[in-house]
Amino acid sequence: MSNLRDLVESVWRLSWESQNALHTEEFFVPFNTWREADLCPPPLAQHLENPAPGARLRLTLPAGERIPAYLTDEEYGFSLAEFAKGTRVPRLGRFYPKHLLTGYFNNPTPFRCTGLENGNFIADFNHPLAGNSLTLEVIIRDIKQKRGERGGECQDWLDLLTTGPGIQARHRGRPTDFFGDEPFHREDEGNDTSFYTQPRLVSHVDTRAQATIAALYSRLLKPGMAVLDLMSSWQSHLPYGLDFTSLVGMGLNGEELRHNPRLTDHVLHDLNQDPGLPFGNGQFDAVVCNLSVEYLVRPLEVFAEVARVLRPGGLFVQVFSHRWFPPKVVKIWTELHEFERVGLVLEYFLRSGAFGNLKTFSSRGWPRPETDRYYPQMRFSDPIYAVWGEKLS
Repeated sequence: MSNLRDLVESVWRLSWESQNALHTEEFFVPFNTWREADLCPPPLAQHLENPAPGARLRLTLPAGERIPAYLTDEEYGFSLAEFAKGTRVPRLGRFYPKHLLTGYFNNPTPFRCTGLENGNFIADFNHPLAGNSLTLEVIIRDIKQKRGERGGECQDWLDLLTTGPGIQARHRGRPTDFFGDEPFHREDEGNDTSFYTQPRLVSHVDTRAQATIAALYSRLLKPGMAVLDLMSSWQSHLPYGLDFTSLVGMGLNGEELRHNPRLTDHVLHDLNQDPGLPFGNGQFDAVVCNLSVEYLVRPLEVFAEVARVLRPGGLFVQVFSHRWFPPKVVKIWTELHEFERVGLVLEYFLRSGAFGNLKTFSSRGWPRPETDRYYPQMRFSDPIYAVWGEKLS
């Protein structure tokens, strides 16, 4: 039995379902049993007060219990002149911070545009998860003994876990309008091959985030698969010990690809110049794309090509974080909430019409490794987001 002053290291996983996908949100929680138990539902507080490493608790949070019920009274009408002083037009299904509305100065809480007509729009102030039944699973990882209690933070971890999720789902199943205002414009519209001539043998997320990606792939991929690593580099972020029939890397820098020890072959190809893939129909069991979707200027064409080279039932996985090369990232990516980027990638899958069994995943809150160059300036590991689906037969 642990002491009430122990620190319980745990992982909280929230699962929920929208009309188009299944969603899983993961959060690392260093739970302070003495200070934070009162902020939890009673069964969860009891579980965390008497933990054992490896123990699990699963709770159902019915719609309206933890997250307020969806209320039509939380939908408000505004004129376009009241949105960012009339300098822009909100898009259907998109989220925006309230401070863009007249009278909501310095309020970052997101609202959703759910109607647009005759110079007016509807702003939905409901919580993005309102109306959804949630499943919470808590896994105890470790118990750390503290030498003493000297105050510190007191967090409502369930509130943190549910802040952001929901934003990635379509509103009532209707397509989200991500495609106005030149969304795929870039600061540097020059040739991508020239930009990537200089090899960059650096990691684009920290080692904790890399482990999260590898763990995700260990669940999704199987030995013996033929895999295409799309927009590849010197790291594929795939778990070791998982042997594939082939692992083909396709990217823009030959030296980076030659430094990738996992690849069985590699191909140089610029998807922004030519979204066609130089492979045969049904050649791969899985296609993975890591930390690169934010650079695609013709994503719908690329997704269609990925479907072509996949076998029926084949898997397409997109993984990304919150870091990018500013000159080459598409404009829409920089304008979105982190969970709305998940929604954008999910929209690519949906609009392709070629994939089913769609799922999204997020992993946040992990401590940044002390060996990382950004530690201690950056306290948390880079968040990881993923969207995947299976090619329809």
